[in-house]
Amino acid sequence: MLKICYQPYKWLIYLPLVFLNTLVMGGWVILLSFINGSIAGKYGASPWARMALLATPAAVRIRGAQHVDAKQSYVVVANHVSQCDIFVLYGWLDLDIKWVMKAEMRKVPVIGAACAAMGHIFIDRSDSDGAMKTLRAAKKTLVAGKSVVFFPEGTRSRDGKMLPFKAGAFVMAKDLGLPILPITIKGTGEILPSDTLDLYPGMVDMVIHPAISTERVASAGVRTLIREARSTIAGALEEERQAEIIAEGNL
Repeated sequence: MLKICYQPYKWLIYLPLVFLNTLVMGGWVILLSFINGSIAGKYGASPWARMALLATPAAVRIRGAQHVDAKQSYVVVANHVSQCDIFVLYGWLDLDIKWVMKAEMRKVPVIGAACAAMGHIFIDRSDSDGAMKTLRAAKKTLVAGKSVVFFPEGTRSRDGKMLPFKAGAFVMAKDLGLPILPITIKGTGEILPSDTLDLYPGMVDMVIHPAISTERVASAGVRTLIREARSTIAGALEEERQAEIIAEGNL
C-alpha cells in the first residue's frame, strides 16, 4: 500500500526534481571546473548527489568516518548494487574523488560533460589493455589528497550478491603506492533496484573500513589484496543479513 501511495510523488515530484537538479548542477559543475576540479566536486557534484538522495527521501548513516584522512590519497573500492551508490559516495564520503567509469557514460547528456570537465576517468571495459593504459595515464591526477573510486565488480550486482573483483583498482594502488580504502554500501538496492525505476524511500548505511596500508599494498600480491578487500566489504554485508535473521526470529 505504501509503495502505491508513493508513486504519485515519484513521478510528479521526485523525477522532475532530479532532472532539474542534474541539469542545473551539471552546468554549475562545468563552470566551476574552469576554476578547479576539486572545487567543482565539493560545491557542485557533492550537493547534487545529496539533493538527489535526500529528495527520495533517504537517510544515510556513516560508520567508520574516523578511518578517512582528507589529506591522504586513496584507491577507494566499494560494492555496487544501485545507481544510488554514486549519490552516497559523492555526497557523504569526505574525499576529493575521481571516478573510474565506463566509457559509455561520456555520451550521457550533461552528466558526461560534467564528469569529463572534472577529470573523471573513462575506460573501455571491452579493451583491458587500453583500460590499463588509461588508468596509468591518470596517475598524475592522484596527488595532494585526491582519491580514485572504483566499483571493482565492474557492474552492478543484479541479485545483491557480490560479483568477482577485477584487478584494475589493485594494480593502480600498487603502481602508485596508495592505501586501499574498502567501503561497504548497504540499503541502496532496496531504494532503487538495478535496472528499474522502482524507487522507494529508505535507509542507507555506508561502512568505511580501515585502509589497507601502503606497506601491505607494497608487500602483498594483487590477488591477495583483492581477496582481503572483498572479504572486508562482504563481511559487513553478512553482518547485516545475520542481524535481519535475528530480528525476524524475535518477531
